[in-house]
Amino acid sequence: MIRSFLTRVLFLAPILGFSQQNDTLAEPIIPAEKIELLKNINITFGMRMDFQAYTFRGGDNYYNGIQFENGFTALGISGKLHEKVNFQFRNRFNRNSVVQTLDRLGGNIELAYIDIKISPSFDLLLGKMNAFYGGYEYEFSALDVLEYNDIYGNALAFVTGAGITFKAMDNHQFGLQVLNSRTQHYDDLYGDVVAENIQEPDWPVAFVGNWRGNFFDGKLQTIYSLSHSYEVRKRGTTFLTLGHKYQNRDLSLMYDFHYSYEEVDTKGIVTNLFSEEQVAEDVMYIENWLRAEYRFSSKFKGLLTLMTSSAYDNITTSKEHMRTSYGMIPTIYYSPFNKIDLRIYLAYIGRYYDYSDYAIDELGASSYNKNEVRLGFIAPLLLL
Repeated sequence: MIRSFLTRVLFLAPILGFSQQNDTLAEPIIPAEKIELLKNINITFGMRMDFQAYTFRGGDNYYNGIQFENGFTALGISGKLHEKVNFQFRNRFNRNSVVQTLDRLGGNIELAYIDIKISPSFDLLLGKMNAFYGGYEYEFSALDVLEYNDIYGNALAFVTGAGITFKAMDNHQFGLQVLNSRTQHYDDLYGDVVAENIQEPDWPVAFVGNWRGNFFDGKLQTIYSLSHSYEVRKRGTTFLTLGHKYQNRDLSLMYDFHYSYEEVDTKGIVTNLFSEEQVAEDVMYIENWLRAEYRFSSKFKGLLTLMTSSAYDNITTSKEHMRTSYGMIPTIYYSPFNKIDLRIYLAYIGRYYDYSDYAIDELGASSYNKNEVRLGFIAPLLLL
């Protein structure tokens, strides 16, 4: 049997060799001189998957469940095209891929921009990018955030436009952007739900400015931002964020304050309280967000996130308090490998939504709470 097998191999070898020789391309698809360009290309594949058990309690409603969930799956490509030109692209697979009517990109395309270095201090960014909002909650990728506070959980973070960054000195950087304030036209975003005297603006535009500070050899850092955007004609949103971070060898403390005054409700939290088809106007959101991280060893890290968010309606008249939400997320990370950033985590997510007497009596709202336990992994993998 062995002799017969060897005879067949020897017989087929010339044929296979001839076939391979004829099928082989005369030249490689990627010329050898172009392969050098790959040294300037990075390909990342970010994943977060977990097994979760959850409960919901509110009024007469109660339900629970257990499931696997892909919370984040994205492919990113970035690179250096020229000594002064970089690009960034990221496709988030678990987002809606429908092409948006305003910016003409799918909602799953989060980043698609070029970065042109005008001088050692100035950079120009063009394309779809993240807005220069402040705070450290926003600084984290969605890969690393199990649950956002209410504003960033409902904010539109990736929009098309232009921006510049200016490094005034080693410890201070400033940024300014002019962006679309949304990715869809008003009719496509809100449909038949309208507010009184609302009209589509000539340009739904947002202006964003930020400042990054670094003090005491990096132990204290800040990210402040102020923005104003127009979602509809002559009515806009003013958003202020003050972010602070203290860092020493093993401990990081972060605190953010968020304030958003919205002449037309863009977050939808107050709007969702109304049974009629209308958009809430003259609303305000105020938030606090705190995150503490401590590295116990090279393998283990613990963190605790605390957050509150308050929503108000009719700010310029009666200033009705609608609700306050509370959140708590203690988490333990375990990193089993030294050369691969793969983290196994165990987390509890507790959220409580407390509605005011006005919202309960006048609008029929009811307080509720959600509780989750998650066991999963986070893997920002560098493929190339």
